[in-house]
Amino acid sequence: MKLFLLALGVIFLLGCKDQTLQVEDYSEEFEVKRSPENEIVSNPDRSVFFGDLHVHTSNSFDAYLLGNTVSPSDGYRYAKGELVTNSMGVRMQLREPLDFYAVTDHGLFMGVVDEWADPTSRLGGLSGTQPFHNINEGDNLDSYSAQKRTVLFRESFGRLAARQTGFLGKIKAFFTGNVLDATAGYDNEAHLSAWREAIEAAEQHNEPGSFTAFIGYEWTSSTPLPQSAAYHRNVIFRGSSAPQRPFTRFDDHEPEGLWTWQDKIRALGADSLAIPHNSNQSDGQVFRLNYSDGRSIDREFADLRMRNEPLVEITQVKGTSETHPRLSPRDEWANFEILNTRKGKTTQFSNPNGSYVRQALANGLALEQEGRGNPFKIGFVGASDTHNSAPSFDESNYFGSAALSGTAENRGSVPLSEARAKYLSSLPPEMQQRAGLLNEDGRSFFGRRGTQFAASGLAAVWSEENTRESLFLAMRRKETYGTSGNRIKLRFFAGFDYETLSASDENLVSKAYLSGVPMGADLVNALAQNPRFLVWAQRDKNGAPLQRLQIIKVWYDGSYRKEIQEKVFDVACSDGLSVDPVTHRCPDNGASVNLTDCSISKDRGANELRTFWADPDFDASIDASYYVRVLENPTCRWSTWDALRAGVEPRSEVPLTIQERAWSSPIWVHSDKKA
Repeated sequence: MKLFLLALGVIFLLGCKDQTLQVEDYSEEFEVKRSPENEIVSNPDRSVFFGDLHVHTSNSFDAYLLGNTVSPSDGYRYAKGELVTNSMGVRMQLREPLDFYAVTDHGLFMGVVDEWADPTSRLGGLSGTQPFHNINEGDNLDSYSAQKRTVLFRESFGRLAARQTGFLGKIKAFFTGNVLDATAGYDNEAHLSAWREAIEAAEQHNEPGSFTAFIGYEWTSSTPLPQSAAYHRNVIFRGSSAPQRPFTRFDDHEPEGLWTWQDKIRALGADSLAIPHNSNQSDGQVFRLNYSDGRSIDREFADLRMRNEPLVEITQVKGTSETHPRLSPRDEWANFEILNTRKGKTTQFSNPNGSYVRQALANGLALEQEGRGNPFKIGFVGASDTHNSAPSFDESNYFGSAALSGTAENRGSVPLSEARAKYLSSLPPEMQQRAGLLNEDGRSFFGRRGTQFAASGLAAVWSEENTRESLFLAMRRKETYGTSGNRIKLRFFAGFDYETLSASDENLVSKAYLSGVPMGADLVNALAQNPRFLVWAQRDKNGAPLQRLQIIKVWYDGSYRKEIQEKVFDVACSDGLSVDPVTHRCPDNGASVNLTDCSISKDRGANELRTFWADPDFDASIDASYYVRVLENPTCRWSTWDALRAGVEPRSEVPLTIQERAWSSPIWVHSDKKA
C-alpha cells in the first residue's frame, strides 16, 4: 500500500500540469545561424508567395503505415527544391522551390506508431503490435504491400489505439490532463520527441526573407460512429512559441474546444490559426449551422470561430471544396475534382449540404442578417495534404499522395498486370476483399477512389515580405487564394473610386490599395454605390495559357423569399473574345488537347487577363460576397499521363483533361449598418 501511495505521489508531483497549456519559445533552443545574404526585401504593394500548409511526414500514423519514412527535415529540404527519394524508391523534386511550408503531422499518436513497428521497443513488445513489426523494413517496402497496409491503417491501428491501460495509467492520465496516458499503446515521451522534431525542423529551416517554415500540426477529429464524418484542422503557429504538447481530439473532439484552447494559448504568447480541410468529405460537418451540442449558432460562436479560423482549404489532393453540381446546377465548372465519399468513412457518401465553401459564404450572410454573426467569413487557400512529405502539384509528374501510391497501378489509373493479379489471387480471401477490384472494359483495376485524387493544391499569400510574421498577418486578414497546383498570379480589389483608374497604369496596384480593398476584406457601402472590381491574373510560366476570368457572386435574399443565391459572371475572355451580355459567358476560345501526346494549343489563351467590372444586378440593399475564379485552357490530367506512359487506353469515366484554376478569397460588400 505504501508503495502504491508513493507511486501515486510521484505521478502527481511530476505530471500535474497540462502540457497543452505550457507554452515555450523555441527560438533560442533551436537557434540556427542565418546567412547574412538572406536580406529581407519588403514590398509595400505586397508580393505573392506560394507554399503548402498541410504536409504529413513519417511522424503521422497514417503516412507511416502507408510507407512514408521521410522526416520533417527532409520535407523542408524538398520544399526548398532539393531531390528527395521516398521509401519506395520514387525520386521527388519540385520544378521550382516553394516560398513557405508547414509540416503538419497528425497530433493524434504523433511519432508513436513507429514505436509499435520496432519489436525491441517497449511498445513494440505489447501484444497486438506484431502485425506492425518492421512494416517499413526490407521486403515490406513494396507496392504489393497495399492490402496489408490497408488493414493496419483502417482496422488494426484503431483497435490498438483504443486499448486502455491499468488503474495506475488512469490515475496518471487524470493528474497530467492527458487522456492518452490511459491508453496502452501510447508513449508520451515518444510523442513529445516527435513534436520537438517537428519544431526543430521548422526552426532550423526557417530563413526569413527567402524561405518561411511554420510550426504546425493537424488536429484530427470526427463525429462518432456510425457517421464517422471528419472535420480536421491544421493549426499553424505565428512564430517560435508553441505548446509543449499539441492539443488533440483526446483533449477535446469538437471544434469549439480547439478554438477555446487557441484563445488560451494566445493569451500565453502562442498565436495560431486553424485551417479546416476536406469540407467536401465532412458530410456537412465543417459548415454546420449549430454548435456541437445542437444549439443554434449565435454571435459568440461566430466571433470564436473567426478569431481562430479565418481560412479554409478550397482544394487539395482529396478533392475540391468550392461547390458541388447539386448545389450549383447552373455552374458549368462546378464538377471539378469532386470526391464524394466521407473522410474516414470512405465507403459512404458525403452530404454536399454544409460541405462546400460557396454555400457556406451564403449561409454566413443569412446568419449575419439574422443578427447571429457570420461564422463563415472565410478566406481561401489550397494545400496538398500529402502523406509523402513531398507534394506532387504537377499533373505531368504525379507520384501520388503517399509512398504506397507511387505507382500508376496502385493509383488505379492503369490496369493490373498479370503478375499483380496472380499475387492478389494468392492472398487469403479476407485480404483479397481489401483489393476492391473493378472490372471495366475487360480490364481489372483497383477501385475508383484513387483516381479521384487530385494533384493539388497551393496556398498563395499576398504579403509585404517572406517572413513568418508578415505571412501570418496576411493570412489573418485573408489576403490569400488557392490554386489547383499551378502558380497563377491573381489580384482582386474593389472600391468606389476606381472610375479614374486605368488598367495600364504602372501604379495601378498602389492606387487600388489606396482607394479600395483587396481580397479577404469588407467594403462598406455607405452611399449605396455600385462598386467596381479590379481583377488581374497572370499565367504560370509552366502552366497553360489563361482562358477566362470569372466573378462568383453569392448573396442572401432576406425578403419573403428567404433564399441564398449565387451567380457566375465571366468578366474577361482570352483571344480578344467578348462576354455575352445576356449569358454572361465567354465564347469557347477553341483551345484543345492532343490526347496522343498531351500537347496543347499554342495559339489559344492569354498570358495575362486584366479588367474592371461592375455588377449589372447590383442592389445596395442586399449584402453580398464576391470571389474570383481563374480558368486555364485544358491540359491532360495526371491519370491520362499515367495511361499514356504505360501505353494503355485511359480508364473509362475518369476525366481525360483538367482546367487548372485559382480561387481568390472573397470581398464582402456591406451597407454601413451591417459592416
